[in-house]
Amino acid sequence: MKPANRRDAFRLFIAAFLRAVGMGMTAVLLALYLGNLGWSAGSVGTLIAFSFGGAAASTGLVSFLADHYGRRRTLIILASLEALGAFTFAETTKAVWLYLAAFIGMINGLGRPRGASYALEQALLPEMTSNERRTTVFAWYGVVLEVGVALGSLLAGAPHILRNRFGWSELTSFHVMWRAIAVFYALSIPAYAGISAEVEVEKGTQKSPSISPESKRKIGKMAALFAMDSFGGAMLTAPLLAYWFFRRFHAGEEWIGPLFAAAALANAVSLPVAAWLAKKIGLLNTVVFTHMPSSVFLFLLPFAPSLKWAAVIYLCRESLVQMDVPTRQSYMLAIIRKEERTFASGITTLTRNLTRIVGSGISGYAMEILTLSGPLFLGGGIKIIYDMALFGVFRRVKPPEESSA
Repeated sequence: MKPANRRDAFRLFIAAFLRAVGMGMTAVLLALYLGNLGWSAGSVGTLIAFSFGGAAASTGLVSFLADHYGRRRTLIILASLEALGAFTFAETTKAVWLYLAAFIGMINGLGRPRGASYALEQALLPEMTSNERRTTVFAWYGVVLEVGVALGSLLAGAPHILRNRFGWSELTSFHVMWRAIAVFYALSIPAYAGISAEVEVEKGTQKSPSISPESKRKIGKMAALFAMDSFGGAMLTAPLLAYWFFRRFHAGEEWIGPLFAAAALANAVSLPVAAWLAKKIGLLNTVVFTHMPSSVFLFLLPFAPSLKWAAVIYLCRESLVQMDVPTRQSYMLAIIRKEERTFASGITTLTRNLTRIVGSGISGYAMEILTLSGPLFLGGGIKIIYDMALFGVFRRVKPPEESSA
């Protein structure tokens, strides 16, 4: 890796870490804050759907315009909108403004860094390393994100301390945290601004890329399959899982925050293991054969007799569920051409966000109409079907490093 590439990767990692801290805080606080305002599970799910709608719209624009408008400039604008959205949550409790802020500010209802910034960042990473190190770089990028989410989840326990030790009201303690989230998003802006111009597309090639017919087929299949996975995952967003723990075991942020932090650390530890495993059994095999068992734990979670056992089952799931992320990203961007990566990353992220809109809306009402644990069964089942379909469609398509081997 060239020195300039190392510096750019470092700055990208710093910006991603700061965003992840904000998202980790949001994951714990969003549903609890809205529940404190008297919102139902269905209304919470609808707001999360709005946030995915904003993420989908911004990702669609990034897919077609980022290379032309400027990748660094695009990342700075996205971070500014996220900061604005979090600040709006701190300043008002009116539903209409919260829905608008969730859309424009892409208030992350998933609890994981997924969206337009994420799509653009992962499109840049392969250009900062070699084919042999690509999966490892993606893995450590994932570690940075998960550590940020873990820190944010721990910080999300601050309202409990502010209320019990300093006598703050619930509403004031939550509003302070939303301001802190806005600050973390804003701090990522200087890191993005420091990335060198080498990440930009050369002049004369900034128009929409010409996608080869073969790549169109690959991207189309991946977009459809990733949409299925995302639909299942939208029923299992961190805010709705936090709401499930709250309703099922009466757990507050003082318990859910550390639990989600431990889950993020379990995710982080698993990512370098995924990169190592991919070298042994291949990228696609790692994606499928680590992701499928994680869904089995979702079926077990509703049968947990206590919060302690539920936490153990949840952490077992989290130790596996993210191993497919760096390997899937690396695989997808390896089997297409360099100039197609921003488009491919953007389109697949866009389809994931679109299906999240539907999935998150359904899950909230499924909790109310069917059963509290209904989304766990539905989401887990859909994810298993996705794993089987992905393996069936792409098992003969090898990335360059595996083809040469």
